[in-house]
Amino acid sequence: MGKIHAAITGVGAYLPDYVLTNDELSRMVDTNDEWITTRVGIKERRIEKGENRPASYMGTKAVENLFERTKTNPEEIEVVICATSTPDHIFPATAAIIAENCGIKNALCFDIQAACAGFLTAYTIASNFIESTRKKKVLVVSTEKMSYMVDYTDRATCPLFGDGAGAALIEPNEDGFGLIDSEMRTDGSGVPYLQMKAGGSAKAASHESVDAHEHFVYQEGKVVFKHAVTNMSKTTGEIMERNSLKGEDIRWFIPHQANLRIIEAVGQRVEIPTENIYVNIEKYGNTSSATIPICLWEMQNAGQLKKGDKIVCATFGAGFTFGSIYINWAYDTQK
Repeated sequence: MGKIHAAITGVGAYLPDYVLTNDELSRMVDTNDEWITTRVGIKERRIEKGENRPASYMGTKAVENLFERTKTNPEEIEVVICATSTPDHIFPATAAIIAENCGIKNALCFDIQAACAGFLTAYTIASNFIESTRKKKVLVVSTEKMSYMVDYTDRATCPLFGDGAGAALIEPNEDGFGLIDSEMRTDGSGVPYLQMKAGGSAKAASHESVDAHEHFVYQEGKVVFKHAVTNMSKTTGEIMERNSLKGEDIRWFIPHQANLRIIEAVGQRVEIPTENIYVNIEKYGNTSSATIPICLWEMQNAGQLKKGDKIVCATFGAGFTFGSIYINWAYDTQK
């Protein structure tokens, strides 16, 4: 029996219908299409405007999309890990709500909070269930209703974020396909530079905190940019060196979709050809932990992923939590 790897065997996603363009944003706040496009590379983002459609709704839709494609029986799922910064409630876990909605009755369900790094963190946790406890089917869901925590009077942050969800089925593989290596880290000194200031036990909600707009995303952009480029490049470089990978060996580099300039800078530092870097930020903006699974879903639907493709993903988020993983892709995708 060969070494067991945790392989992605299917991907699903959900994106809201409503498209918020830069032109529409420019009528809400002092900005314009050129300013947004040149600084972050975003042209539009999806916003969930339907009533009673929290993060669990979007996550449920992504899982249903995944199950339909993979013909998965919900009762076979043994673990559900939901990565989200926008949970339905502080408790219970959004994973439990998604599981109930999808007919998953025999699974351990829990949430993790690793901000934009949530999907890669959850996949790494899922791999431990697969490799060490012999679980057969683990579900990873990233669902983010970022519009709920965006201040649409703040021109620096409101153009950045969109809503969306992605889901991946993780199963054991003994043929060398799946998660080959990962390097996930946290630098807690970054906490003050990217956070929501109020709403937790450190600063409970009050009239004062609401009036001060402290229940929205707060970001010091220059600091975040610098650390994102440095740390994504560092962990990606370490993964490449450890696995004897050169830029041209990597079929796809899939970075967290936060800022086009960050993506370009990281790609240049690790010397991966531009044509091998997957980018869709112009259509969806930053959907936090959902960006990478949405990329995989989009690539799957376009038939761009082939069995044996060497894929490196990199991410960075609040915490600062960041890291990179190396995947030997497990199946051919078709349009």
